[in-house]
Amino acid sequence: MFIILIVLYIILTKFTHILFKMKKTNLYTIHKENNAKIIPFSGFLMPVQYEGVNAEHLHVRNSVGLFDVSHMGEFFLKGERASELLQLLCSNDISEISDGKAQYSCLINNNGGIIDDLIIYKFNNNEFMLVVNAGNIEKDWNWICLHNEKFGNKLENRSEKMSLLALQGPKSYDLLQRIVDFDVRSLKNYSFLKTDFDIFNGVIISTTGYTGSGGFEIYCENKDAVAIWKTLFKYGEQFDLKPIGLAARDTLRLEMGYCLYGNDINENTNPIEAGLNWVTKINKDFIGKKNIVNAIENGCEKKLVGFKLIERGIPRNDYIIFDGNDIEIGVVTSGTMSPTIKEGIGLGYVNFEYSKLNSIIFIGIRNKKIMAKVINTPFVKL
Repeated sequence: MFIILIVLYIILTKFTHILFKMKKTNLYTIHKENNAKIIPFSGFLMPVQYEGVNAEHLHVRNSVGLFDVSHMGEFFLKGERASELLQLLCSNDISEISDGKAQYSCLINNNGGIIDDLIIYKFNNNEFMLVVNAGNIEKDWNWICLHNEKFGNKLENRSEKMSLLALQGPKSYDLLQRIVDFDVRSLKNYSFLKTDFDIFNGVIISTTGYTGSGGFEIYCENKDAVAIWKTLFKYGEQFDLKPIGLAARDTLRLEMGYCLYGNDINENTNPIEAGLNWVTKINKDFIGKKNIVNAIENGCEKKLVGFKLIERGIPRNDYIIFDGNDIEIGVVTSGTMSPTIKEGIGLGYVNFEYSKLNSIIFIGIRNKKIMAKVINTPFVKL
């Protein structure tokens, strides 16, 4: 008994130490007041759900929801050679971004693998904001700083000084219009502006998001986050605005076939096998280009595909994918029961010959082989 108590004490001590090291966003108290279920996520204590995943998911699809995604990282880059640096580091063509526009891209390592996926916001030719994944902030920062040494641009990591709220869903446009003094519908997809938000100055509002249901992301100073959250709910009462957790954010992005770093892409996958050809421009030089060109010209051994279960079941991350002869041909990277279409859907890497549309594959679920079919994404047409 004494040994068991000692083991329990060690486990409890370690777990408490881990929780103690977790960061909190400036909206943490708000989440607790709203009875959110809080979990550790990418070094932060974050709200995973409030009412329930399915209810929150469908509310965003049909109405409007508000996410706290302040765990994301924000780097500011300024200098006469800022564009040169980004062209070297990123898969996409930075020269295609107009002022006031944003671009999805990937940071590429020397082997052609994906260090991170990110969104680049262009203020002008010499000034950008980079928004990176929470779990990759330190890694991305070190990589960018390393290569900036020969360019001499000014870099500032403002990740711990900024908050980010995502207002998502079809009613987000009418809600936001009640608060701001510009025509929100004139702000095209992947555009942004710096504006006053009610009484708050210098807030960045962008038509970006991770749900596929339209909406906005609002970047602000930490000190303004709680007041902006409350302002949105004040005006959002008539639109039935609800707080939404990260679990629904995950199912929403999966229905659209959006990649999640750490699941569907990582440093050992290149953009071509991940289906990110559209953000990979080989008309310019960048780190890792040689291996990526090789993947384009000679093909990939594996490919990321979307699939839908033909039989009942729920695919999950790391489930094995088989062919019709019980031979392993791949692995599930993301999976769920779609709240919208009520069917099992997922993303996974399969041997290239099984990546063709309508290919029949089998997902290993609880010692059973569940039939599935390779289909195009998004899984849900909105």
